[in-house]
Amino acid sequence: MEKIKIYSQNVGAIEAIIFDEKNPITAQKILKALPVESKARMWGDEIYFDIPVYANEENSQVEVEVGSLAYWPAGNCLCIFFGKTPASKGDLPAAASPVNVIGKIAGNVLACKKIRNGDLIRIEAF
Repeated sequence: MEKIKIYSQNVGAIEAIIFDEKNPITAQKILKALPVESKARMWGDEIYFDIPVYANEENSQVEVEVGSLAYWPAGNCLCIFFGKTPASKGDLPAAASPVNVIGKIAGNVLACKKIRNGDLIRIEAF
């Protein structure tokens, strides 16, 4: 288990935990790519952004828990799910297509609501 910080101009730092029990190949590829910077994009209550990681589906799923960090193989993006998305059928967030869950937000997941489309995002290990 590794800790990362996700920085944005509107929120400051959000702490998260990367775990590699379920999707170890994807988690390790992301950790090796850090630090990364990208521009946030929004899809309902999901933030996603390009990262320089290329991984296949690995124990992928569509429905995830609130606060999940996941890699989206179809878009080479890291996703932060903090609520319902346009694909949600119930109360849980749902991805547009299968994602590899690699971690979770360790702090206040609702802080993600302050991140806006186009915000610069920086992710680094600590």
